Amino acid sequence: MRWSAGWHGGTGRDRRPAEGRAVPGLDTTWTSGWPPERIRAVTDEQATLAVIGECGADDAQLRNALPVVRARGWRLLTRWPGSYLVVAHGGSRLAVIGDLAGQHPVYYRTDGAGTWWATSASALAALDGAPVDVTALAAHLAFGQPDVLATRSLFREVARVPGGHLLLIGPDGGGVERYEPVAYSPVALRQQGPVVRAALSEAVAARIDSRPASADLAGLDSTTLACLAAQRGPVTAVTFADERLRDDDLSFATRTAATVPNLTPHKVPGAPGTVYYSGLENISALPVSDAPNAYAVTASIKRAVLDTVTEHTTGPGVHFTGAAGDAVLSAPSSYIADLLRERRHRRAWQHALVHARLRHTSTFAVLSRARPASRIDLAGAWRHTATALRGSARGWIPQAQRPMAWTPLLASADWMTHGARLMLAAALDEAAGALTDAPARLAEWTERQDLARVGANTAGWRALALAEHGIELAAPYLDNEVIRACLAVGADQRGAPARYKPMLDAAFTGSGVLPGFILARTTKGGFNSLAYAGLRENAPVLKDLLGPTSRLAALGLVTEQPIAEALSRASAGQPTAQGALHLVVAAEVWLRQLASASSTWWETVSGHVAAT
Repeated sequence: MRWSAGWHGGTGRDRRPAEGRAVPGLDTTWTSGWPPERIRAVTDEQATLAVIGECGADDAQLRNALPVVRARGWRLLTRWPGSYLVVAHGGSRLAVIGDLAGQHPVYYRTDGAGTWWATSASALAALDGAPVDVTALAAHLAFGQPDVLATRSLFREVARVPGGHLLLIGPDGGGVERYEPVAYSPVALRQQGPVVRAALSEAVAARIDSRPASADLAGLDSTTLACLAAQRGPVTAVTFADERLRDDDLSFATRTAATVPNLTPHKVPGAPGTVYYSGLENISALPVSDAPNAYAVTASIKRAVLDTVTEHTTGPGVHFTGAAGDAVLSAPSSYIADLLRERRHRRAWQHALVHARLRHTSTFAVLSRARPASRIDLAGAWRHTATALRGSARGWIPQAQRPMAWTPLLASADWMTHGARLMLAAALDEAAGALTDAPARLAEWTERQDLARVGANTAGWRALALAEHGIELAAPYLDNEVIRACLAVGADQRGAPARYKPMLDAAFTGSGVLPGFILARTTKGGFNSLAYAGLRENAPVLKDLLGPTSRLAALGLVTEQPIAEALSRASAGQPTAQGALHLVVAAEVWLRQLASASSTWWETVSGHVAAT
């Protein structure tokens, strides 16, 4: 596993990451598992700046940023293309800055002697065997929004830096400080199109070097990245085309590859085992991750794609994926609540009318779902949700039929014991009381949380690609500058239901990058059939995983009967709480991996093992 860590404080430090490499100019900052070319540092007599990861800044740009470090212009250090961690030291203070989407998360713990920080919460927990924070794990399962409990990580005594914040460590210890605005100044869609195109182009270019390049070639989002990469050289393009999907990804991929130079297409046909939940009877075959991640459930599908890449490239390279494209290029219909809040009733009606047609329901039904969220702020919504948690568990209905909410209660919340629900309600009330600088719009909160969730999950996929294939996974839609460029456009423009992905149309029409038939596409593939096939075929494994020996059950975070009912519905081909099952299974796998992991995280300065 790749991770970085550091110490800032007195002379009491007696440990360092096992097999860690010190970052030049920062003797108490180390990296583990990162190749040397992805670690760069510059220094002068007053400041040191290091970037770890895929950073598009050249050495001259890094040197020219040293005055920015001295002036504490932290946000400017996050504006280069790519996805990277920043460590900046000036005077008596050290700033550790992750990215906006959690590809490089930052955690810390402070004692009287100083502060340890790391990009791995598990590593910091291993300093003294800190246990899992059951309340934080309950929030992860019940809400799926990483910032609800702010600085609480999944381990006790280990704090996390929330999205848009940095860790600033000084003589008095460490604390978080916001560097990203809660909301961006709005820009019109057409005006922002060229900015989005430039940000995506630079994000792709930052990863193109002598390594073989490959890319998913499926929906609009991944196709855009594949075509941008093909402008710079040969690209091995792969399309997962299992016959059970019954979508048109393969036909569009074939047509695109025939039109765009440098794209060589390959079909990934799928197999009986390429379904959700395959292989979970042997979780030791999965890479250990720092947090629960969705790709534990879809690993067999990802392995099939990466196997095809490996077969058709000359060696390990960089693979582009469209992960998070939906989160930045479009918007969920919850933005209608914001239109109602701002009394933009005519626009709300127009958008609700089209959403209703697409979902075969009435305009009044769409507006009725949005109205409750339009009348409450984030803190009030959390208090309302805490009250619901103190009541009885609900019967299951699809989330799309429930009222829109700032922090929706997922079906997994109804699978917990009453005691666990009360514990979570108390934490949510506390979080509401401590909330500061909350976004005014529901869409602004939701889209940041969606990005953080996708970012954490993509880290799991990246671990799989590196561990088993040596392939570097690139997810440019999660880059800081791409996020900023896209989210500057209002959600009601990005998510306008009358057009599919209008942001891509504004960015690439007439550019020569994407064929016109791609920009005109209105369809999107989905994996529902493979999810239900996996639920049916792997039901015995899932029942065993979440049965009497379940780690989650021992913590009160699942109960047997609702899980059995959900699996029975799926086995019968009936709709069920897929998303909640996905979260629960991934969390159970993670807990079991924690219990059996034999990783050595730290060593004493003299070389003896200090913690595992």
